[in-house]
Amino acid sequence: QVQLVESGGGLVQTGGSLRLSCAASGRTFSSYTMGWFRQAPGKEREFVGAFTWSGATYYADSVKGRFTISRDNAKNTVYLQMNSLKPEDTALYYCAATNSRLAHLVNLYPYWGQGTQVTVSS
Repeated sequence: QVQLVESGGGLVQTGGSLRLSCAASGRTFSSYTMGWFRQAPGKEREFVGAFTWSGATYYADSVKGRFTISRDNAKNTVYLQMNSLKPEDTALYYCAATNSRLAHLVNLYPYWGQGTQVTVSS
């Protein structure tokens, strides 16, 4: 069982930056792939990026080059650095954990945080 708590969301202007954090409970954090997802009102939850247990990173095309995922296994924390934010990045951002190798599939993540709101004003 893994419990996840996100923080760091807020209101930012277009072009600004935010860093989200996700703190995990449990002693096996390093064995999980950690993903970030987002959901805008009226839209489905979508993959943003993931940092696998083996050290690989994956990003959605929409955020590639602007967002960076990192993790600190000693602190049981994963981060999402978001730069050059756009209004279309406005959403509720979730972190999630999985043992699956298919890091981009939302349905393969059994553990989820409660989400943190990111709002980008134009």
